[in-house]
Amino acid sequence: MRIQRRLKKKLIVALITFTVLVLGSFAVLFAKRDALLKKTISKVLLKAKNTYHVQLNIHEANFTGLSTVNFKHINIVPLGRDTFANLNNVAINVKLLPLLWGDIKIGELNIYDAKITLIKKDSLSNYDFLLKKKPADTLHKAKLNLAELGYNLLHKALDKIPDDMDIKNFSVCFTNDTTHINFLLPTATIKNGELKSTLFLNKNEAIWHLDGDLDPSNQQFNIFWYAGRHKVEFPYLEKKYGLKFNFDTLQFALKSAQKHNGNFEVEGSWGVKNLLINHSRIASENVIVKNGSIAVKMIAGENFVAIDSASTIFLGKAWAHPYFKYTLQPNKIFEFRLNADEQNAQEIFNAFPIGLFESLEGIKVAGKLKYNVNLYFDTKHPNRVVFNSDLEPSPDFKILAYGKNNLQKINNPFIYTPYEKGKPVRDILIAPENPNYTPISQISSNIKNALLTSEDPSFYSHKGFVEESIRQSIATNYKAKSFKRGGSTISMQLVKNIYLSRQKTIARKIEEILIVWLIENQHICTKNRMYEVYLNIIEWGKNVYGIGEASQYYFGKSAAELSLGEGIYLASIVPKPKASLYAWQPDGSLKPHVKGYFNLIGRLMAQQGYTPRDTNAYGFYSVRIKESLRQTIAPQNYIMPDSSTIDDDENFQGFDIFKTHTKDTVIKKISFFNRLLGITPKTDSTGKTPKQLRQQRREERRKTIEN
Repeated sequence: MRIQRRLKKKLIVALITFTVLVLGSFAVLFAKRDALLKKTISKVLLKAKNTYHVQLNIHEANFTGLSTVNFKHINIVPLGRDTFANLNNVAINVKLLPLLWGDIKIGELNIYDAKITLIKKDSLSNYDFLLKKKPADTLHKAKLNLAELGYNLLHKALDKIPDDMDIKNFSVCFTNDTTHINFLLPTATIKNGELKSTLFLNKNEAIWHLDGDLDPSNQQFNIFWYAGRHKVEFPYLEKKYGLKFNFDTLQFALKSAQKHNGNFEVEGSWGVKNLLINHSRIASENVIVKNGSIAVKMIAGENFVAIDSASTIFLGKAWAHPYFKYTLQPNKIFEFRLNADEQNAQEIFNAFPIGLFESLEGIKVAGKLKYNVNLYFDTKHPNRVVFNSDLEPSPDFKILAYGKNNLQKINNPFIYTPYEKGKPVRDILIAPENPNYTPISQISSNIKNALLTSEDPSFYSHKGFVEESIRQSIATNYKAKSFKRGGSTISMQLVKNIYLSRQKTIARKIEEILIVWLIENQHICTKNRMYEVYLNIIEWGKNVYGIGEASQYYFGKSAAELSLGEGIYLASIVPKPKASLYAWQPDGSLKPHVKGYFNLIGRLMAQQGYTPRDTNAYGFYSVRIKESLRQTIAPQNYIMPDSSTIDDDENFQGFDIFKTHTKDTVIKKISFFNRLLGITPKTDSTGKTPKQLRQQRREERRKTIEN
């Protein structure tokens, strides 16, 4: 008992001593707080001037209450630049308990009559001090840890959200040579965890509201961004980039943020109602998402960031689980999966954003669908890329009614209209009534087999897609740092030409894939009919369409009479039909460099049993262009135009959206994806990119011809 009493007495004495020390420390700090404040401000002013080259002026600073600091007439001016900020009255209350552990958490924040002005003239700005980087040697000393970085950034941001806030008359103005944007926040408050605010863009050009619930101490918030009776719009994006973007309501929420097994895990959600996007690179019409959301779990590790497969995307009543992982070290690795378990097929088609897939709008289907796609790409080993995709219907899946575009069109006579540079060339009747139309039974097997060999060897066995070709395209394009190879099959080329507009957009490419799948998997058209139509519509030269016209144009004979060599030649020009005549010499024979192609295709045809093996270049020496065309052949030393003159779909660049639009010029920016991969346009000693050099050569050749 005595021992317990002595121990209890010692604990009480220790507690009293600690309390006295703490209270004494607070008393000393309270007595000297004004002096400490002045000393701290002096250090801040000196650092601003020496490190950031900014003149910081604080007219008055003093304590009001136990831990609230009130600043009056703050002025920030970068040396030699325009004034960056003027703040008339700022009051900050810092929480004392977290301060003991070195954490700065704001309890209360009041800002009255403040203006921040961002000005850029030519290449100089008054805000570049905000982007000042650390010295290179400092950056390399610390090893990058994405989990720690993400954790610190989020918690620093949450710590700066005050428990109570009152902002009145706060404006931000941005001005450069061509743009002026002004944001005015007349009022914004946080009270009892409830956020209320109103924001004016360029006076009354747009009025936005940010409302919601905030609980930063528990890493939670739920915020709604809307514009009352109007939409939230961004006129600047439309003016600058030609991107129309607006929505009714955007919701973003944070549910949790914590460390787990060395990783930083964040769970939250985003949702949008009546989102509208319009850009010429996305789709030809307004794209509208009525209701979409994602419940996401994000994970940051030491050297990777990922979206976990527990995340779910909701689009209307359709849903899917995405997975994405980007590994930085030891080499960059991209992983992507999307799994949509079996669900009602009609709900999936109904979920398509309005205006995205015009041909399929209104389609009626029965049954169910499920979809899986998997991509693994290691930039150090591009040839080992893994890609597979599977859209699987239930046994009872079927099309009940077609949408705007009747997919049965291919089985009947129809008018085909080829386009060049967005303009129609002429109408071509795909039917026996057209004298140039040639049924597949009347087309020489030499051209049929040569074209299959060069364009799509597995056409008669695949279901519209060849995954190996897609894998090879990914590897080839990455190694070339540009779009050099496409993975299109004959089925895809056919759908592109018959059913879709000629605009090269992201939406049209996806729509092409969907229609190919429907035609092939629902057996809407036989393979023979598809190949027959393909041979009768593809371009074989300038204003030469279909095999009937091509065989007469080059050789003065019918498609049934084409020899092996003539078939291989015609197959060779399909990728670049407008360059067809540059393969010929003035005497009507082929140029020597074409012989390699004949040997390659000929050997492949022989392996498939299409033709006997041949040591004489598979008809190369016997091919002669008809007499009337020989006078149009360019001199033997004439330079053949490069592939950039060919307006084909393999130059598809749908993701290149953000281009600066002006009335007179279009300046191409380096895309986000190129920056992510570390790809920059190559230049020669003059600083010009390959595209600029090709344009220069074409202009020189044009002037030579005109002269």
